[in-house]
Amino acid sequence: MRITLRLACLVLVLSVTSLHCLDAADEIIALKAARLFDGKKALVPNGVVIVQGDKIVDAGSGLPIPQGARVIDLGDATLSPGFMDAHTHLTFDFSGSYQATILRDLQEEPAKKAYAAIPNARITLEAGFTTVRDVGASEFIDVALRDAIAKGTIVGPRMLVAGKGVGVTGGHFDDANGFRDNLFGKQSDFTNGIADGPDAIRRTVRYNVKNGADVIKAAVSGGVLSMADEVDTPQFTPDEVAALADETHRLRKKLAVHCHGDQAAKEAIAAGVDSIEHGSFMKPETLTLMKTKGTYLVATLMATEWIMGKLDQYPPPLQAKAKAAAAARSEMFRNAVKLGVKIAFGTDAAVFPHGQNAKEFALMTGLGMAPIDALRSATSVTADLFGLSEKLGTLEKGKLADIIAMPGDPTTDITATERVSFVMKEGKIVKNTIR
Repeated sequence: MRITLRLACLVLVLSVTSLHCLDAADEIIALKAARLFDGKKALVPNGVVIVQGDKIVDAGSGLPIPQGARVIDLGDATLSPGFMDAHTHLTFDFSGSYQATILRDLQEEPAKKAYAAIPNARITLEAGFTTVRDVGASEFIDVALRDAIAKGTIVGPRMLVAGKGVGVTGGHFDDANGFRDNLFGKQSDFTNGIADGPDAIRRTVRYNVKNGADVIKAAVSGGVLSMADEVDTPQFTPDEVAALADETHRLRKKLAVHCHGDQAAKEAIAAGVDSIEHGSFMKPETLTLMKTKGTYLVATLMATEWIMGKLDQYPPPLQAKAKAAAAARSEMFRNAVKLGVKIAFGTDAAVFPHGQNAKEFALMTGLGMAPIDALRSATSVTADLFGLSEKLGTLEKGKLADIIAMPGDPTTDITATERVSFVMKEGKIVKNTIR
């Protein structure tokens, strides 16, 4: 009798628990705002997005609210797909003193760097960026961070990660660049992303993919924040970049290349890379080749802006390279807009403080991009680059419920993107300052 009663009670408790879980999963949320940007077209008035579980049920102008739905009225705001940033480094912070950053990187253990990345992930998500591509980290910390976020262990944006940047001896990604020979006890090799020759580059790509990389990042030209290389010179031979692209695509990954120089960009575009990161010195002919090939530009204007704002804090060789890149990048970006090159949104967050990613919007529009196109860049265009357009990038039925809201109309004041008031990721509310 007692056993039967206990079993009955247990069944009742389990039934009630299951019912609560079912109710939570089936809850319908209706988001309302004065406007809606669907990720593709112009803004529409009286925006409504209906969410159930982790998916969008419907989205549009003036939709009827389902009976029993939980209504969240965000007032004079614009609903939008969650923003995406194609060029971040959540496990780094280069925004302070250059010398202090280098010293800290040499002193800190990987575990400490991993813990430091946790607040970077949260602040990025709360700024409205629900998906990012993290293009280079040490010790595969980015892989661990991605997986912890996916499991819900910590709060952050959905991540596509690159593992270790692929570069050549003495190039932009060589950690020994600028230090005396053999200071670190051995020459860099494929285990820290450095390879010379087509076969070695293929091995390095495979090593990154083996350890969890979603995308491959390589430095095919010099960089601003590396001491012993010229910013615009090619660092890969045509045969090397061809092997890089072939092996990356053979393993069904996308290839993003750090590239400031025009000649390096031409060779990379011809080899079939998916995106050019930075692109400061690219000429109209190279940009035309990009358009023809469908290569994306990720301009990272914010990184240059931050460096130029504190130029005297960098060593003289870096100052000279930064000035040259800054002088060239504005004309390059204007030409890219005029020519219709596909421009994905990317910032190089870590060069500047994390969470300030949205300042890129004003820089883009300041150089000739229409506000609505800048918004598209950070939503549907970047989703296409990521290969995630079936799930993300627009507010449409069946897409994942990554939804943000910003005050007012961002097409009349693009800086509204810097004041995101509401963030939902996969149907879960992460931030709501309008209660």
